[in-house]
Amino acid sequence: MRTKERGHKITAIEPGSIAEELELEPGDLVVTINGHEIEDIFDYEYYVDSPSMLMVVNKANGEEWELDIEHDYEDLGITFENGLMSEYRSCSNQCIFCFIDQMPPGMRETLYFKDDDSRLSFLQGNYITLTNMKKKDIDRIIRFHLSPINISVHTTNPDLRCSMLHNRFAGQVLAMIDRLWEAKTPMNGQIVLCKGINDGEELERTIRDLTKYIPYMESVSVVPVGLTKFREGLFPLEPFTGEDARKVISQIEQWQKRLYPEFGTHFIHASDEFYLLAGLPLPEADRYDGYLQLENGVGMLRLFQEEILDALNKAESYQTHETDRDDKCEIEEEISIATGFSAYESLKTYIGWVSERFPNRKIHLYPIKNEFFGHQITVTGLLTGQDLMKQLKGKTLGTRLLLSANMFRSGEDVLLDDITKADLENALQVPVNIVKSSGYDFINALLFPVTDNDSKHQEYEVPDEG
Repeated sequence: MRTKERGHKITAIEPGSIAEELELEPGDLVVTINGHEIEDIFDYEYYVDSPSMLMVVNKANGEEWELDIEHDYEDLGITFENGLMSEYRSCSNQCIFCFIDQMPPGMRETLYFKDDDSRLSFLQGNYITLTNMKKKDIDRIIRFHLSPINISVHTTNPDLRCSMLHNRFAGQVLAMIDRLWEAKTPMNGQIVLCKGINDGEELERTIRDLTKYIPYMESVSVVPVGLTKFREGLFPLEPFTGEDARKVISQIEQWQKRLYPEFGTHFIHASDEFYLLAGLPLPEADRYDGYLQLENGVGMLRLFQEEILDALNKAESYQTHETDRDDKCEIEEEISIATGFSAYESLKTYIGWVSERFPNRKIHLYPIKNEFFGHQITVTGLLTGQDLMKQLKGKTLGTRLLLSANMFRSGEDVLLDDITKADLENALQVPVNIVKSSGYDFINALLFPVTDNDSKHQEYEVPDEG
């Protein structure tokens, strides 16, 4: 039986780095730093964050080196085989609202992995339930001053939390929030709201309980449960109606009015999806307290709108200055955009602003029904290639089709159903531009087309009039 290698394998060394000067190489194993074995990336970063250290390395040729390193807090230039330097922790819960349980069979394996890893909370902003954590994990977060930690609370009723997560320890671990609060550790909270389960009086209780953690719990988002058509055999959940959404928003905004005068924060926020469902205008920008919950869809549309207006104002300035971007603004072009139904009305408004200021741009906006997951899923990020192909076929697409980057796997040209950008281009016979998520990138893609279909962000710096 093969024994596990002791240490963490190096896969790359940055040229010109301290690690290269020390003659470290891919294949070497970092074993200890200052006598401490390295559990994961946080141990590594904690122990190298010093002006000097003693590192033990097992060389690929079998030699053991002791390196006395003085580096004055510089990065060593080492890339490890595993970004976390340990295995990912999977979720031990069976949440009644879990989206992964509602995925159809036959998709790529990574889409079925249920992550509940506290380290990804700090590295990628993921939300965790705390059910995989032990006292030593909380102690390490506090000792290393890691923050913010993003917590999937859902409810502060211990019995209800056990029921919702199907985990008999789910209520007990709420005490970990007290420990983090006592240590003044910054946190954010999330509530996935399920109709008739943790809304109404239960939501009232949860908000009230969480307010005691202000200011170290900096914000809490309330998002509606996402329901696909693949729910056979799962806990029966109902979608929220427009009337339901208005009640949720009213409840949350009443709390905001109570909390802001006392704490200077609105603290509890309904997601954009609730406002769209309710048919109510989005809150003004300053009610989002600095947009702490963008990844949960809280304030994303408001920020997008603010950025679009700013980008349009700056783009117009190019028409009054002699720059090499003038000509691009003046080009006549027909463009198409595909989006989910939840963003359609907002995008229609924004496109109207663009067309009014730049009438040489003819823009077609197409809302795409989510046939793959079901019509109740209306967000753009869950659209699939097959739905795009079927519903855009035969449509007027112009010279380019713009698609949001959140439809694609991070850093790649692959959609949820493994259809690629190239597949779309071949099927629809039109170049596809993948557009990043900011309003600046959106306007940039509309007005200043790039040749590599990458729609890279370009700053809108107005030329000096002097």
